[in-house]
Formats: sequence, C-alpha cells, structure tokens
Amino acid sequence: MPLPLADGFETSARLACGLATRPEVTARWTDESACAGMSIGGLANHLVAQVDLAVGLLSAPPSELAPIPVAEHYRRAAWAHSALDEEANTTIRESADAEAGSGSDALAARAAAGLEALPDALAAADGREPDSVLLPWQGWALTAHDLTVTRLMEMMVHADDLAASTGVETPQFPGDVVAAVLALLAVVAADRHGQTALVRALARPQRAPGQVSAFG
Repeated sequence: MPLPLADGFETSARLACGLATRPEVTARWTDESACAGMSIGGLANHLVAQVDLAVGLLSAPPSELAPIPVAEHYRRAAWAHSALDEEANTTIRESADAEAGSGSDALAARAAAGLEALPDALAAADGREPDSVLLPWQGWALTAHDLTVTRLMEMMVHADDLAASTGVETPQFPGDVVAAVLALLAVVAADRHGQTALVRALARPQRAPGQVSAFG
C-alpha cells in the first residue's frame, strides 16, 4: 500500500523549501537565527536537509536490521538528551553553517533537486520489504512511516524557527501531518516527563508542571 502521509510529506517539503528560499531568508543569511548559535542560512540549510535525508534514506535498499519504535529512537539519540553547548548539538549547528557558506543560490538549487527527486523516493517506500530504513549515522533502523514522521517533525519545528527568525508567517502544514507530528511530540514528551505531566499540561493547566517539552 502507498506510504501513509506521502501526499502530506510532499506538500510539507514544498512548504519548507519555499520558506527556506524566500528573499527574507536570503537578506539575513548570516544573522543569528532563533536557534542560538546557528545562522539563518544554516537553519535554512538544515530545514532543506530534511528533504534530502528522506530522499536518500527512502531510496536506499531496505535494511536487514529490525526497526525500533520511534520513542526508542529518541531515547537513544544523543542530541535529544544533550545541552545546546554539547558536541551532539554543536556539530549539527556547525555542519549547517558550513553548508550555508555555499550561499542561498546553492540552497535554492539543492531544494529544487530534492523536490524533484522526492516523488520517486516516496513511491519506493510502497511495498518496501522488509520495511526497515537504516539511519547510518545512528546505527539503527526505523519503518518508512516512522522515518517520514521524524522528518516531518523536523520540518514543522524548524519552519517555525526560520519564520520567527525572519519575521514571516509560519507555514501551515496539512492536517494529517500536524496530527502525526503532534502525536510524536506527545509520545516523546510523555516519555521524558510522564503521562500525568503531559495530560495536565494539555487539559489541567492549573496542576501542570512548568515544562513538558519533548526536547530541551
């Protein structure tokens, strides 16, 4: 069957790439973004990188590793449990800023190439057997669906970061994408803070703790 969220992923990728290549981003390319320690150009590159990653990973042959649950993925990922000034996070920012050194025209070309390749990559996930996508920098695998949801989360969060950095309106993503990303964030937040804390934050703010963020 077709990959769930395939249509929503393609729409979201176009929204993210459209934001990353806006003139407001180019005009403030070297300014610091809302993500402390990362330039606006670096953040734009990091946003477009989520499309590149989806294309590359979904186009690769299936992994022989058994996929792990998405909550376990975030339990294991070093960056999700590291301070902003620790290597797991500084490496991400430094890599994105280095890519930004190529300039906004290079990013626009990269975004266009990623969007062109994306439909075939999403189609390649249809009937994938086994349904296991290797994350080579981590050493474990996710299902194709979970992989796409993790990339969608990155797109939604960093699109808001980039919009806030440049004073433009945050893109509004498709409803099925929003539901999947919010479900993911809720799972990770509950894993970090406990289900009671999250339920209270969403339904009983008078009893909620001060912080139930999924990350940081």
